[in-house]
Amino acid sequence: MSGRLNGKPSAVLALYQLPGTNAIQAVDGVKKLMEEAKRSFPPDLDYEVSLDTTSAVREGIKEVLKTLYEALILVIIVVFIFLQGWRATLIPALAVPVSLIATFAMFPLLGFSINTIALMGLVLAIGLVVDDAIVVVEAVEHHIEKGLSPKEATRKAMEEVSGPVVAIALVLSAVFLPSIFIPGITGRLFSQFAVTIAISVLISAFKRAHLESGPLRLDPQTKKREGTFEQVLRLVQ
Repeated sequence: MSGRLNGKPSAVLALYQLPGTNAIQAVDGVKKLMEEAKRSFPPDLDYEVSLDTTSAVREGIKEVLKTLYEALILVIIVVFIFLQGWRATLIPALAVPVSLIATFAMFPLLGFSINTIALMGLVLAIGLVVDDAIVVVEAVEHHIEKGLSPKEATRKAMEEVSGPVVAIALVLSAVFLPSIFIPGITGRLFSQFAVTIAISVLISAFKRAHLESGPLRLDPQTKKREGTFEQVLRLVQ
């Protein structure tokens, strides 16, 4: 195959991605190989990548990552408005990175790759994984205000909300997981999206139900003061 580039004679080399391979890794590998081969080119010979179909993919991933960070910040702000304290907000805020990192760790076991679909699922999962954290924190604060110590308040709260926390995770998973049975290319597209959300929610619920009793150490001497949000609600009522 021969052609012309910028009005000069040139040879055209077309490369196609094999099924199941990562497009970005394939392009990066080709560019690295061409840079190494360029060292042995004659002085008047050069190469140029005239078409890179992964440019749109790279930009899409950048935009999704930007959305991921923005969603994380917005979730922390909203949780702070409702909980009215940075100390109580810290616990749900830590639930997000822990759940996302654990979800990433499951990807190799499931044969998943970090792509646009998976990142979109993580964006949605950010708002879901903090739900059970807020429930647990509010339950602990409720018992602390009644005079229980942090340890006793945590034990009492977990006895009350462990069931709802697990139920929330199972219901959310039951909503998303059936999409993996959709046949054809649509099912392939949505399966990783659904499984990513389900895994993050289940990991968050497990952490909350079994591993959260230690970190919940809210100050029993500090009364929960009426914040701006609560004052607005009282005026509305």
